[in-house]
Amino acid sequence: MYHVTLIPGDGVGPEIAEATRLCIDATGVKIDWDVQECGIEVIEREGKVPERVLESIRKNKVALKAPITTPIGKGFRSVNVFLRQALDLYACVRPCKSYVGVRGHYTNVDLVIVRENTEDLYAGVEFEAGQPKTAELIKFINGIATGKNISTGLDTTGVSIKPMSFEGTRRIASYAFDYALKHGRKSVCSVSKANIMKFTDGLWYKETRAVATAYGAKFEDKSLAEGVQADAELAGKVPDSKGGLEYTERLIDNMCMQLVQKPELYDVIVLPNLYGDILSDLCAGLVGGLGVAPGANIGSVGAIFEATHGSAPKYKGQNKVNPTALILSGKLMLDHLGEKAAAEKLDRAVAAVIAEGKDVTYDMKANRNDPTAVGTRQMAEAICRKMQTM
Repeated sequence: MYHVTLIPGDGVGPEIAEATRLCIDATGVKIDWDVQECGIEVIEREGKVPERVLESIRKNKVALKAPITTPIGKGFRSVNVFLRQALDLYACVRPCKSYVGVRGHYTNVDLVIVRENTEDLYAGVEFEAGQPKTAELIKFINGIATGKNISTGLDTTGVSIKPMSFEGTRRIASYAFDYALKHGRKSVCSVSKANIMKFTDGLWYKETRAVATAYGAKFEDKSLAEGVQADAELAGKVPDSKGGLEYTERLIDNMCMQLVQKPELYDVIVLPNLYGDILSDLCAGLVGGLGVAPGANIGSVGAIFEATHGSAPKYKGQNKVNPTALILSGKLMLDHLGEKAAAEKLDRAVAAVIAEGKDVTYDMKANRNDPTAVGTRQMAEAICRKMQTM
């Protein structure tokens, strides 16, 4: 029996959470669901994410979370970002895989985005324009800068700080290599903009190269490996099954073009926080959109599995939205729990129902006004029936 925190969220969250729970229970894996309410109404009423939610996740180590609405430009900050930082969920994992029957321009995409979750511009270290401390910071920066001053007005400029550490970069790069080895992947591609941001993104490349060296990876460009050494501490953390993976590097702008032109060339892609956020949505677009894009946020002491799309409050209570993304996130959760057979069965059932195209929601029909489209729960029930035949 596994103990899992279930956060139904708000908007369409409760509907897709129930659909996902139905499918996971149908795999035969025994789960004791600890339901924790944490939608926008709860947070606005209590002024924060309730501590009981964090306590539940810390206790159970695993959570399944439906979408939660984040106000734009006002109110509380993103619950996703808060949970990642509060629980040190440093790795965001976003598989992007083509499924037959999903509308899209590609049929052969099967890659995984591994995004660093705690550093970079997403750390939220910001200074508001017009504030005295912001002006003071700009003066300080201009006083120590070496020819690269902030030349705009002290009262009209906002500032964001981009922290990148050796520790954070090594940790996420090691996770990407471990993931690639565990899942039989062939390559890891490190992405940044080190030609411009030499002291942050440059650090990223330096450390991902060191991790690649420690894992015995083959460098696509041998010149990148020149002078790179993996220290004893790093080498001591590498599993015995190292080796065989290829290590490549791409600049973020070039990587966007590469993925649009030839996504089949890429396997595991590891990125800093902001680039990873942008590229993960691009890759979701390659396989049909956020409606089929699962996600996981994983740390050393816990993991949260969630759909990558929003809460779509205008569809609340209509039994209309596509539950696939959260169901596939449940598949990732089963794999994380070690229930690989159940995870594969669920994945095959989802693929079969989508390929048949009969018991799917309106957005997966060739004509979105197709009267044969089914509801959220009905699609989940079709997936359950499919598993019974496997």
